[in-house]
Amino acid sequence: MKAETKILVRYAEVDRMDLVHSSRYLEWFEIGRTELLRAIGLPYRELEDGGVFLPVVEAHVEYIEPVRYDDRLRIVTRGSVQGARLRMDYEVFREGELVARGYTVHACLNRQRRPIRPPKELREALGRGG
Repeated sequence: MKAETKILVRYAEVDRMDLVHSSRYLEWFEIGRTELLRAIGLPYRELEDGGVFLPVVEAHVEYIEPVRYDDRLRIVTRGSVQGARLRMDYEVFREGELVARGYTVHACLNRQRRPIRPPKELREALGRGG
């Protein structure tokens, strides 16, 4: 399962060198993750209302090519279940060129902040990681 999300780089996302600030990539990953969960029928709000929380416990970004104001980007997000954790993998493209990639790892917690098994629907939609 994968989700694709298109975004346009805003002026507020670049620094004085006209390059996207490194922290923005993690925000774009969040956009991709949100859309993947929505695409499989389990939006964040529904998960959290049901007592399932997915805090980020690890993040990695590889910056391959510079991204600038007004670039049109496509974020491809894939997810997998690894025990009580989820891993989301991201690729960011500009006109078909890979400009960044990375991943985030999420604990699956209940309201008491204790690890739980991801919901069945999530496990079935994302499958197990390799």
